[in-house]
Amino acid sequence: MGMVFGKICVETPKYEMIQSSADYEIRKYPPSVAAEITYEPSEFKGDRDGGFTVLVNYIGLLGNPQNTKPEKIAMTAPVITKTPEKIAMTAPVVTKAGGEGEEGKKLVNMQFLLPAKYRNAEEAPRPVDDRVVIREEGERKYGVVKFGGGAAEEVVKKKVDSLKKSLERDGYKVTGEFLLARYNPTWSLPTFRTNEVMIPVE
Repeated sequence: MGMVFGKICVETPKYEMIQSSADYEIRKYPPSVAAEITYEPSEFKGDRDGGFTVLVNYIGLLGNPQNTKPEKIAMTAPVITKTPEKIAMTAPVVTKAGGEGEEGKKLVNMQFLLPAKYRNAEEAPRPVDDRVVIREEGERKYGVVKFGGGAAEEVVKKKVDSLKKSLERDGYKVTGEFLLARYNPTWSLPTFRTNEVMIPVE
């Protein structure tokens, strides 16, 4: 019941707060291990969040884990999405949206950060589904703004534009595409959801 009202009951990533202001926070995250999938929404009947099911199957949240051990892996929050830049698919990025695949189709990258007990990619169970990639994330720094409610595209775009302006105004150099971090399951009431827009900075 708590999750319906936005209670976050799973492990979330640790970070060091570098700066906090009325407009944003600057956070430094330690190295971590992630499971991710990069896809065209058309693979999932146009659902931009279609990769979620594949990642959930990998960790075994709803049944037998789809990894070679097989080992159940605890769910964490947030679910991170981004749009990969136009780079080779051998070097995918976290959930973002915006890169283009074949014939100009938009790609989405979705990522689960694995529990902190997995200190490197070799320690994480190997996925059965070869669409799932295990990768190590190095230490990284983000400008972050938190917001509640739904994370519709137009809402996210406004948050990103505003955050970029604030960071550049204060002398931070933006070093990559934004990430959308969503902390609650889809059945949480929108009013109680926690979301963050994260922009990598130097």
